Amino acid sequence: MTRAAVLGAGSWGTAYAKVLADAGTEVTIWARRPEVALALATEHRNPFYLADVQLPAVAATDDHERALDGADIVVLAVPSQSLRGNLEHWRPALRRALDENDASLLSLAKGIETGTLLRMSQVITEVTGADPGSVAVLSGPNLAREIATGQPAATVIACSDEARAVALQQSCATGYFRPYTNVDVVGCEIGGACKNVIALACGIASGMGLGDNSVASLITRGLAEIIRLGVALGAEPVTLAGLAGVGDLVATCTSPLSRNRSFGHVLGAGGSMEAAQEATHGQVAEGVKSCGSVRALAAAHDVEMPLTDAVNLVCHEGLSVREAVGNLLGRRIKPE
Repeated sequence: MTRAAVLGAGSWGTAYAKVLADAGTEVTIWARRPEVALALATEHRNPFYLADVQLPAVAATDDHERALDGADIVVLAVPSQSLRGNLEHWRPALRRALDENDASLLSLAKGIETGTLLRMSQVITEVTGADPGSVAVLSGPNLAREIATGQPAATVIACSDEARAVALQQSCATGYFRPYTNVDVVGCEIGGACKNVIALACGIASGMGLGDNSVASLITRGLAEIIRLGVALGAEPVTLAGLAGVGDLVATCTSPLSRNRSFGHVLGAGGSMEAAQEATHGQVAEGVKSCGSVRALAAAHDVEMPLTDAVNLVCHEGLSVREAVGNLLGRRIKPE
């Protein structure tokens, strides 16, 4: 039987562990806090995330070496900006899984690393020394709560090794969760990282009381930004027109379950960064940290991303949301 270690017990890590178990994969979840691991193992629920969702029988531990023992799939389910630190701590056990089990490393994190401007798959290969063909990424319209309750959803698993992508696909295919494969790792990662930033912009618009026309315009122009950056980095435009691009973008920009949209909504309604963080119950809104690194990555490749610029100015440089909207509307008119 395929054995997976899910490293991270947040909302998405918990939901994806349920998907794997429902698909017939043997699962062990690593949780940073011993009390979370105990509840997962004995009560089959996560007391801090998706607490009302009953999980199938999964093993759980706060010992990463125990979680990784014998694993041939390693799911990395920690926030993007803390991924490197965790990988460095886990590196000896990860190397054993790679060397002894030819394990696949599957990233659920969506972001661009601050400082290095690396995509998550690049961080993984740099820290672990894994062959790029052993590293896959998962992206799509995957709101954790909906998936945890069995609502139908689709996703994309991208890996340069197509056979490995197919094996990962088979490990998580259920009656409610439909995975597709792709070899365009860059496209999937850029779509996943940038949509969080555009979702902040849509949340801000909603919080300001703007309507569906405004939100639809932001989604569409945001997609144009994402495609420009993705193509500059070598992504296939068709990837960004699919589940990992448009699909993920629409779900994250429109759903009240989206942390990034919810964070932006508070800012748009006049709330502070602190109030927005409190409203998302301390969970990470990846776009807040990634908007600066996405902006820097775009600048390094001479790609224009005005919405991303505006979100970064609001989140980190004190620009008011009304000034940001005024600046965007005041840009010169031009062909689409």
